[in-house]
Amino acid sequence: MTYAIQAEGLVKRFGETQALAGVDLAARTGTVLGVLGPNGAGKTTAVRVLATLIRPTGGTATVGGYDVVKDAHRVRQLIGLTGQYAGVDEMLTGTENLLLIGRLLGLSRRGSRARAEELLKRFDLWDARERAAKTYSGGMRRRLDLAASLVGRPQILFLDEPTTGLDPRSRGGLWDIVRGLVGDGVTVLLTTQYLEEADQLADEIVVIDHGRAIAKGTPDELKTHAGGQVLEVRPVTSADEVTVARVVGDLVGAPPEVRDGLVSAPIGDPAVMPAVVRRLDEAGVTVAELSLRKSSLDEVFFALTGHRAETDETDGAAPEDTAEGERGLVQEGAAR
Repeated sequence: MTYAIQAEGLVKRFGETQALAGVDLAARTGTVLGVLGPNGAGKTTAVRVLATLIRPTGGTATVGGYDVVKDAHRVRQLIGLTGQYAGVDEMLTGTENLLLIGRLLGLSRRGSRARAEELLKRFDLWDARERAAKTYSGGMRRRLDLAASLVGRPQILFLDEPTTGLDPRSRGGLWDIVRGLVGDGVTVLLTTQYLEEADQLADEIVVIDHGRAIAKGTPDELKTHAGGQVLEVRPVTSADEVTVARVVGDLVGAPPEVRDGLVSAPIGDPAVMPAVVRRLDEAGVTVAELSLRKSSLDEVFFALTGHRAETDETDGAAPEDTAEGERGLVQEGAAR
């Protein structure tokens, strides 16, 4: 099978800190590979290596069939990159930002203007094209940033937490844009700490924690691997929560989670559900809610790592992991 992006044993160290500890990942052409993990897991470092912004300490990686170290120039001709922070010039208008990128990429004045017009309309920024980017909302800036990464018509797009800080409506709009790009044949590597985002967009997921790839598969495969289904029971009377938790715990063989009156536990055998119903009926417990659903990616991540993916952890491993360092690297990549 031919992969648009492939990495084997990818290692990156910053001094004494190891940001990547032998990561393997692969993205098939025309699909979305989700790289899931909390802040500090190594996601952004992996993107920077694959986008030729920093060199790996060890391992190998190819993008579009080209080695990211030996053929870095060829890789840059194939890719687009949108980082966690908008890389647009806030003093320039939307049009001027895209014209600048077009000229840096070697397009003619006429070609740059035509491409800018096309993208501004596609990303619903046409009416704001003559306004300075500093007047744009957060969602508009992210759309302009994504448009800038597409000026050169990349075959492969790296989106490093592109919806960080966006409201749900703006996030959903960007999801629609990503789906459209994949429909056009673009390969997308998407890093995220949002479980719903990975579930909505990714064809396959690599879970990274502390610089290591700890699980791979489709969203459904990962959910099945983590326990398959989750039983949820909510008693009518809060005083019965203890009884429900005891019954569920006895039948599944592990203490359930109790949160806001809802008792939940992963199960591997659906036959547990009718057994719970019988035991609760015998105990005289009336149930307001009883359901069996697939595990969420959040539960998958917790099962794999012992902590939630959506955290506020910061990565102090290296200067490259700061916001300021990232902005510089994104601008460097655009200029190339």
